[in-house]
Amino acid sequence: MSVVKVNAITVPRERFEEFAERFANRAGKVDQAEGFEAFELLRPNDERDVCLVLTRWRSEEDFQAWVQSPDFAEGHAQHRKGPVGTSSELWSFDVLERQ
Repeated sequence: MSVVKVNAITVPRERFEEFAERFANRAGKVDQAEGFEAFELLRPNDERDVCLVLTRWRSEEDFQAWVQSPDFAEGHAQHRKGPVGTSSELWSFDVLERQ
């Protein structure tokens, strides 16, 4: 069964648009990674300031191969203006059911 990785990134509300723009302009190389299944970028519509980056993978091994790849390193190099988020935390889930 698939695994889901959630990168919970704290972003100041006044920088939400910049955060979204950076993802819109990303290289998108994850889309071609072996075992990659899905990507979602979620922005809160309440008072929270944590944006979520969800990726779904065929296996933990596929995710780890992506994290160790040159494409991952390139995609996660610091933007010339520095990071938008102030902190982040990576969560991991096994998919038990999907429709």
